Amino acid sequence: MWKKEDPKPEGVSSSPATPAISATSSSTATASTSSSSAAPPTSPRAAACISQGIRIKGEVTGSEDLFVDGVVEGKLSLTTNSCLTVGPNGHVKADVSAREVIVRGRVEGKVTGRDKVQLWSTGQITGEVQTDRLAIEDGALLRGKVEAGKQINKTPELKVSAATATGKSADSTSLNSGTAAD
Repeated sequence: MWKKEDPKPEGVSSSPATPAISATSSSTATASTSSSSAAPPTSPRAAACISQGIRIKGEVTGSEDLFVDGVVEGKLSLTTNSCLTVGPNGHVKADVSAREVIVRGRVEGKVTGRDKVQLWSTGQITGEVQTDRLAIEDGALLRGKVEAGKQINKTPELKVSAATATGKSADSTSLNSGTAAD
């Protein structure tokens, strides 16, 4: 009886008999999930790849992990929780920005790792490095300016105290302007 519903598109709701079908489907999905988890995880999500034969000139932006084993010239910026890995054959002549940057090849330019920058033994960085945590293996080459560690900013404290002092007048102004608009 449930085979009659197979030709329906996936987005279409079905009859009350569907919960029984979904229960068997979920047990099958659980079994397939447990078998796929046996494979060693490389990343929480699949990384995009710029392979050895690829050369890119310009601006590269994204919001997922990126593995560069080719040549990139220009600007390379990854957002959110993205990790940039420059492979052993990778050569990046760009300003680089990501949550985590792993260098196994060559990077020329400003490297900004919001959380961490790792420089492996085969890695070379020529330029500026700015990060909270920096790890450098024996044999790695780093030439340039380094700013590592959490920065203590006194400006936010000043802004908070200034906002607190003027907070009442700012709130009353926004309420008055909001009321006038209504």
